Amino acid sequence: MRADGARNRRHIIDTARALIAANGTGVTLRAVARRAGVGTATVTRHFPTREALIDAASARQFEICTEVIDESLADPDPWHGLTAMVDRVFDPRARRHDMPVAEMLDAPAGQRAITGVCELTRRAQEAGRLRADFEPHDLLLLMRAGESLAETSPQAARRLAAYLLQSFAARTAPLPPGGQPIHPLTGVAHFPPEQGQTAVA
Repeated sequence: MRADGARNRRHIIDTARALIAANGTGVTLRAVARRAGVGTATVTRHFPTREALIDAASARQFEICTEVIDESLADPDPWHGLTAMVDRVFDPRARRHDMPVAEMLDAPAGQRAITGVCELTRRAQEAGRLRADFEPHDLLLLMRAGESLAETSPQAARRLAAYLLQSFAARTAPLPPGGQPIHPLTGVAHFPPEQGQTAVA
C-alpha cells in the first residue's frame, strides 16, 4: 500500500473510533466519510462493509490498549505500573477516541487485554501494594466508569483517580464480596481459569 493510502486508511480508522466512542457501533460508512473529509468511495475502497471498518477500529483500539497494558507490565514497580494504567484510563484527553469497553472486550482480541489486566493485578498484589481482595474485573469496571469522563477536566479526572488509587492500596479495610468475575455489561465471565476465577457457562 502506498504511503498516502496508508495514511488515509489510518485516518479513516481513527475517525471511526471517535464516532464509535461517541455514538456506538451503529455508525455508517457515509458518516465516517463525512467526518473524515473524504468521499464514501474512498472509505469503501479500504473497507467494503461497515463490519469491516468496525473490525479494523476494534483492532486499532486493541493495539493501543495492549500497548498501555504492556507498558504497565514492563514497569519494574508493579504498583507504579498499575497506577499509570489507572491514570491513563481516567485521562479524558487520552480517552477521547477510545471505543466503549463492551465493544473492546467482545472483540476476538479481548482475551489478551484481559490476561494482561489479570497479570498486572497479580503482580501488584504479590508486591504487597495492592489490596488482596481487589479482583481483575474491578479494573475492567473502572475502565467502564472512565468512559463517562470524556467531558471532564483533566484536573478533576486526576483527582478522582487519586481517590480511587488510595482505596486500592493494601493498607485499607476489606471490601464486601464482589460476586462472580463477569463482563462489566453483559454478565458473561471473561477471565482465564488459570487466574483463579470460576468460568460461567
